[in-house]
Amino acid sequence: MISLFDSDPYPPCPQAFNLAAHVLFAADRVPDKIALAVVAPTGAQRWSYARLKQSILGCATGFLEAGLNKGDRLLLRVGNTVEFPVAYLAAISVGIIPIPTSAQLTDPEVQVLIDMTAPAAILHDGKTARPQSVRIIRTDQLSEWYGLPPAVFDYGDPNRLAYIIFTSGTSGTPRAVCHAHRAIWARGMMMQGWYGLTESDRLMHAGAFNWTYALGTGLLDPWTTGATALIPAQGVGHAQIPLLLKRHEATIFAAAPGVYRHILTSGPFDLPKLRHGLSAGEKLPASIRDGWLAATGTQVYEAFGMSECSTFISSAPGSPTIAPESLGWPQPGRRVAILGDNGPVPVGTPGTIAIHRDDPGLMIGYLDQPEETIARFQGDWFLTGDMGEMTENKDILYHGRTDDVMNAGGFRVSPLEVEAALLAHPDIHEVGVTDIEIKPDARIIAAYYVADTEIDADSLNAFAAERLARYKQPRLFTRVTALPRNANNKLLRRALPEHPTL
Repeated sequence: MISLFDSDPYPPCPQAFNLAAHVLFAADRVPDKIALAVVAPTGAQRWSYARLKQSILGCATGFLEAGLNKGDRLLLRVGNTVEFPVAYLAAISVGIIPIPTSAQLTDPEVQVLIDMTAPAAILHDGKTARPQSVRIIRTDQLSEWYGLPPAVFDYGDPNRLAYIIFTSGTSGTPRAVCHAHRAIWARGMMMQGWYGLTESDRLMHAGAFNWTYALGTGLLDPWTTGATALIPAQGVGHAQIPLLLKRHEATIFAAAPGVYRHILTSGPFDLPKLRHGLSAGEKLPASIRDGWLAATGTQVYEAFGMSECSTFISSAPGSPTIAPESLGWPQPGRRVAILGDNGPVPVGTPGTIAIHRDDPGLMIGYLDQPEETIARFQGDWFLTGDMGEMTENKDILYHGRTDDVMNAGGFRVSPLEVEAALLAHPDIHEVGVTDIEIKPDARIIAAYYVADTEIDADSLNAFAAERLARYKQPRLFTRVTALPRNANNKLLRRALPEHPTL
């Protein structure tokens, strides 16, 4: 038996299609229902489906009247506010290409993204970092556009470009991942294959609006279903989330594993409406899954995906109990394999997790990098860069990354990007970066540097803060005599924690 999951294909996406129109379809059916509540201990900001759709299409009209055209790119430099998803869907409604970015990025990091994507404008909230080189549209203009006559959805080929997101590659340079309108259609396979999501659910996601996990799982998918999305307001701490889950009668909770770990330190919990939790972004440790079950009486269902293809392996309500190292099963409608050099390997043999090129959730490709795109394929299979093993029951056991990309709280971070930033320090001769486990289920980024003398840790932290987003910054700096290398002088990053230090 070979490591191949090949179920009946998911129904094809309509040929005249628009991602935003698909997300907002329920607005005509349940216009008065609450689509979004931004919640805090002091209250909530609520948006009905009718208000949400009107605001999005009014904002779309505003973009067009401001001089943006179909096909233009719009870089989003917006924090954790409702303007983010409104602008995102408004742009897609009329064929403008939104480019979400992390609010934590610094000016130099943003400039790299601008150079890669050549946006026609930047939507800016007045708070996040942004260079002066591109036309600015301020988010405070959006509220003036919400009441404008609604724009008309731009329907077309579902394979055309809808949005661009960024991921860290092994080269150390962020890659611009191009996704088609059909990407939202593919997420329909998650509804029962992971979420167990229905129109009556109230789903709370603990992430920021501008994180693709929160944007998809926390907003777009509940809206597509006609459910209610609950998002903690900016500044809400993890310890306050159980109160908000109870007060707003959340039935499903979604977060990265690190958030679950933090919340578990603030028990006890009383969550009578909660049916289950969802986890993605990094491998869910069994200790966290078991701790959540003991504290709340509810299961956490895990999913595996990536920037290039949204989650396609998962456990779900009603699925059998899985082993701690298991990611779950390929979702019905997917084609997934575990590959060796010559194709799918025998069941029980480790290999590279791969998804078929025909999956509607798979990216179009990397922007202006056709060779990089081709290199990610082995025949008809897209190589994820993660190792796994398919069992006889078709679930996937996880064996880690095939490269050195780190995972910092659910964000993939290239060590090369961090190393390049730190090498700009005048006293650092060489540097190697990896992530290390500081306690069970908790990892941090650590930098090991070669220098003539010890460098003050505070000054190194300040230096990194000027050049790297918070989640990319090392939490530990260690001076070493030399970096561990193999016979070909390749840096052995995973050997760094055991290497002799000064």
